[in-house]
Amino acid sequence: MEKQNKNTGKIVVGILGIVLLIGIFLGVYHFFGPKALAGEKAYTLTVVDDKGNTKEYEATTDAEYLGQALEELQKRDDFTMEGEEGDYGFFLTSVNGLQAVYDTDGAYWAVYVNDEYAQNGVDSQPVNDQDAFSLVYETAAE
Repeated sequence: MEKQNKNTGKIVVGILGIVLLIGIFLGVYHFFGPKALAGEKAYTLTVVDDKGNTKEYEATTDAEYLGQALEELQKRDDFTMEGEEGDYGFFLTSVNGLQAVYDTDGAYWAVYVNDEYAQNGVDSQPVNDQDAFSLVYETAAE
């Protein structure tokens, strides 16, 4: 029985040693490893509010989809957005503090890509180098 306890102790010590080494390697890699560079894809974003005022943003990203790029922009600039997940993906409800309430007045945030109405939502709209995106406050025609 005593021999079995010694073997179990050695196994536990060995596992702890391996976990400690992995932790040290991860720490060293995090500190000395490659640092993220600016994104590879440049894009512009124009926000057009309910009065026709515009705000321009120029940024770079490695994000695959617009929603990811907008989340990045939100972290490093004065851009803000809010939305909710729906049956067709992420639906913008507020941009830069301006809320669009479709149920009240038919208002919504339209997404344009290179001056054309987007065929995808923000969470599934691909981002390509030099794309020009617009988020435009619009109201539905009666």
